[in-house]
Amino acid sequence: MTTVFFLPGTGASPGFWTPVGERLPGGWTKHYLGWPGLGDEPADPAIGSYDDLIALVEARLDDVKAGEEPVDLVAQSMGGFIAARVALAHPKKVRRLVLAATSGGIDLAPFGVSDWRPDYRKAYPNAQPWITEGRAVPNLPVEKIACPTLLLWADADPISPLAIGRHLETRLPNARLHVFASADHRFAAALADEVTPLIAAHLAEHLGDR
Repeated sequence: MTTVFFLPGTGASPGFWTPVGERLPGGWTKHYLGWPGLGDEPADPAIGSYDDLIALVEARLDDVKAGEEPVDLVAQSMGGFIAARVALAHPKKVRRLVLAATSGGIDLAPFGVSDWRPDYRKAYPNAQPWITEGRAVPNLPVEKIACPTLLLWADADPISPLAIGRHLETRLPNARLHVFASADHRFAAALADEVTPLIAAHLAEHLGDR
């Protein structure tokens, strides 16, 4: 059985990925995660860092799968950093990755990224302050992520420039990149009709009729 976990970006809404999830096969099990205290999501006193979000995902994986088949992670932006961390820590629990417009856990300094934090604070004034207090993305050893990975990028996104996607494609040992003509950092939801077939094909490889 195919089980998919959808991870949003700092907007944090479980609904970010529903336009895609609703278009994927009905027989697949889908879990839409949100990030407590970020975006407009209610806060949780137990969540105060990226490590806490990673622990949240790990706990959900354990609850849902209980040691059964690995799951697929479909992640947007900051969620891609969390997905990369989980894939590195638990390679036997993650079967495939889809990373959209993310850092993926690499050093962003060489890529001239736009600072998203001022606009984020205006859009989500009640979001927990830790999310914008500093650059929290370490330089992960992404070369160790062996699972097949689909990279989805917009060609004119100032927050996650296409050069980041191309860089990740060279560093991830089993990755391929697909580029959309867009400047929208949230293109994965906005272009669900175009994005979904690529994700469906990637996650369905080697599944036969499942």
